[in-house]
Amino acid sequence: MESYTEQDIKYLQLLSQSFPTIATASTEIINLQAILNLPKGTEHFLADIHGEHEAFRHILKNASGNIRRKVNDLFGNTLRESEQRELCTLIYYPDEKLELVKAAEPDINDWYHITIHYLVAICRLVSSKYTRSKVRKSLPSDFSYIIQELLHERTDDANKAAYVNGIIDTIISTGRADDFIIAISNVIQRLSIDLLHILGDIYDRGSGAHIILDTLSAYHSWDIQWGNHDVLWMGAQAGNRACICNVIRLSLRYANLTTLEDGYGINLVPLATFAMDTYKDDPCKEFGPKVSGQQHIDRKTHDLIALMHKAIAILQFKEEGRIYAKHPEWGMQNRMLFNAIDYAKGTISIDGEEYKLLSNDFPTINPSDPYTLTPEEESLMQKLEHSFRVSEKLHKHIRLILQHGCMFSIINNNLLFHASIPLNSDGTLKEVEIAPGRKYKGKELLYNIGMLIRSAFQDDTSAAERDYATDYFLYLWCGPDSPLFDKSKMATFERYFIAEKSTHKEEKGYYFMLRDNADIVDSILDAFNVDGPNRHIINGHVPVHVSNGENPIKADGKLMVIDGGFSSAYHKETGIAGYTLVYHSRGFQLVQHEPFTSAADAIQKCLDIRSTTYIIEMSQRRMLVADTDIGAELKKQIADLKRLLYAYRHGIIKENARQ
Repeated sequence: MESYTEQDIKYLQLLSQSFPTIATASTEIINLQAILNLPKGTEHFLADIHGEHEAFRHILKNASGNIRRKVNDLFGNTLRESEQRELCTLIYYPDEKLELVKAAEPDINDWYHITIHYLVAICRLVSSKYTRSKVRKSLPSDFSYIIQELLHERTDDANKAAYVNGIIDTIISTGRADDFIIAISNVIQRLSIDLLHILGDIYDRGSGAHIILDTLSAYHSWDIQWGNHDVLWMGAQAGNRACICNVIRLSLRYANLTTLEDGYGINLVPLATFAMDTYKDDPCKEFGPKVSGQQHIDRKTHDLIALMHKAIAILQFKEEGRIYAKHPEWGMQNRMLFNAIDYAKGTISIDGEEYKLLSNDFPTINPSDPYTLTPEEESLMQKLEHSFRVSEKLHKHIRLILQHGCMFSIINNNLLFHASIPLNSDGTLKEVEIAPGRKYKGKELLYNIGMLIRSAFQDDTSAAERDYATDYFLYLWCGPDSPLFDKSKMATFERYFIAEKSTHKEEKGYYFMLRDNADIVDSILDAFNVDGPNRHIINGHVPVHVSNGENPIKADGKLMVIDGGFSSAYHKETGIAGYTLVYHSRGFQLVQHEPFTSAADAIQKCLDIRSTTYIIEMSQRRMLVADTDIGAELKKQIADLKRLLYAYRHGIIKENARQ
């Protein structure tokens, strides 16, 4: 007879409250065992979205081209290419596309009838790998019963053809065809991706980070591994003044104030007023915004942005210097470059070399005390800090990132993080001090950094710990041993003020130098306890220069870098517009995307993102739920339920048929 400890019995008694009889426990075992034999759900990996909301939303809608492939599988021999594109566009943008169709279609009822049949067939295909229960939960309440009936009845059954056609005819005759098409299109989108992983950097450069987060707030299943730009915005919302300045400076650098002003209601009028008063006689040539091909700003706006850009940059360097002086243990006093300037000569000394400054106009700097803010600067910073702290929507979005995020994740034998793992020159894990007396490496380093980040937003944290955590956001942004940065320096000052490009160079950490070595990657996976023969590291952060022949697949296929340059600012540099990674029941596929024009073009011209799919790693057999982390958990649940059955049948626990 199987033995049970007192703790075992207490646990089984709790379990019996959910499954009070042999019948209910047995039914659940049958259900869970059946789920284990379903195909693995599709995971979707994106990185470094950088505010490109239209491209992001389109890739979610088309599931990195997966929907287009399924349409071709079903109708490749019956629909022309143009008809397939029309159908896909309808699935991606049903509301907008319906209006165009109704304006052009002479027999709309006939179109409704044919199209609904197509949509039901596609929905049936994408739902086939899920349980009926899971599909049912994804259906809109208005059409749940109708969609279930259509999914599980087939027109090739002569006895059911009239029944199915009758349902569709009634949908049309009652005036619900538009609503039904919108509903089933959204179901197709939802079921095409089971789980979305974002490997950091939602923010900066593009104009729609707030729109991306609004989209994610309603998304069915997603997680995020925080990137350096996400952490920068976290620090800004927490009140780190240096982070606030960096956020504003980056927005001005790329002439993108939409997220700040329209998205989060950050008031930049005080900055504009201060900049015009303080730098009105300075051409600020080095601070002209980087304008992409689709942006158009007039000269007056350009010049105002340049003034504001310089004003916030000087404030940034002051605020950063104050934090570096406050934390000498970080070893970053060498980045206090205002101390290295000869203001009379207009030169700066770096690493024993003297360089001529491109500009020596610093009206707010006292050479004998360069990091003290003027009264006007202090007043401005107070207003900016207040604006970030009281932004309700920014607060909501940062909470959302905290709720769904962490520094790393291990999911289905894949180690996910944004940028790097600090390493020594020999490839061993580097120990990093994240607070006085607290040194960690590898998995413990990332975990404890994550806990430190969270402490900046927790009310039960001591004031001293919260203050340190708030300061630490700056180190995470640009500290040499930060796993989100991992470079020798962030040469922002040098790029603005020194012409010699040798001073602009940022030496990458050893992770980036060694990540193509399969043995090094294996040692990292071992340190994070990632098991299995087909294990991988997946990260982003550093754009892959495809135009220069760089390969995103490294270390004999064990490491995948999926930052191909989502941001339009990178397109010329990388030669593409980003990667997404798809992990389905048959293996990994890397999807390389070309630039997305606009949602309007996609709707009106049926233009999809042109993508190229590369097969990275295919399984010898189709992977099932049993092969996943969820499968491992379900197996544990089955084992527990079997122990409960044994306890019922041997009188250790009594059934409760009345419950």
